[in-house]
Amino acid sequence: MTRRTGEPVQVGLPAWIFVPAAIGAMFVVVPLIAILLKIEWPRFLSLITAESSRAALLLSLQTSAASTAVCVLLGVPMAVVLARARFRGRAVLRALVLLPLVLPPVVGGIALLYTFGRIGLVGQYLELAGMRIAFTTTAVVLAQSFVSLPFLVVSLEGALRSAGDRYEAIAATLGARPTTVLRTVTLPLVLPGILSGAVLAFARSLGEFGATLTFAGSLQGVTRTLPLEIYLQRETDPDAAVALSLVLIVVAAAVVVASASRKIAGPV
Repeated sequence: MTRRTGEPVQVGLPAWIFVPAAIGAMFVVVPLIAILLKIEWPRFLSLITAESSRAALLLSLQTSAASTAVCVLLGVPMAVVLARARFRGRAVLRALVLLPLVLPPVVGGIALLYTFGRIGLVGQYLELAGMRIAFTTTAVVLAQSFVSLPFLVVSLEGALRSAGDRYEAIAATLGARPTTVLRTVTLPLVLPGILSGAVLAFARSLGEFGATLTFAGSLQGVTRTLPLEIYLQRETDPDAAVALSLVLIVVAAAVVVASASRKIAGPV
């Protein structure tokens, strides 16, 4: 059978590739099924609506939203500079900004503790001014922001590079000032990238554990987020830990679906 001129060529896949793909899918899906099978469904509502569980979930949502706002306020300018500016040391700066992606979270928590702690590099001066950060809700927000910021920067920088600077150059040629170009051309052009990066930052903040525990501790209603509550419940009430794990999975899945939707993460 001959192919009509102009028709796209359909490229097939080798049959063997479906085997490792299926194994990879099972590697992710089977543990999630194991959680569903382990849950005590008659007690599910009572387990997830206990006072400590509700406090942890509410605190997680509040601090994740706050850290996402911090990531947007700081990450958008950082991504624009990395994608558009030309200066010596840019590659080094980019590597340092993205370092939390590969650092163990507990190392990030120690770094924050020695920066903002009572005798830390910055914290000692804040302490003299009557401001205490370590082991407070503010510490949770800082810990979540530290590990989540690179996700927004990477997402937005990629969107900026994909969009190119043609429209910005046209606006500058017509006499627009740099701030006007940024406000009216650059940011609207990559708005889907900003939203996608914000969603990823929120998801990462919601699941943060190591840096939060090291820098903020685990005080109920103050610094004990949902991942910390799950960890503590695992020792005293495994059924509650499993139930709360499902809640976190559902929230994270909703975030992932939102990030993958064409409305938010559509092509730029």
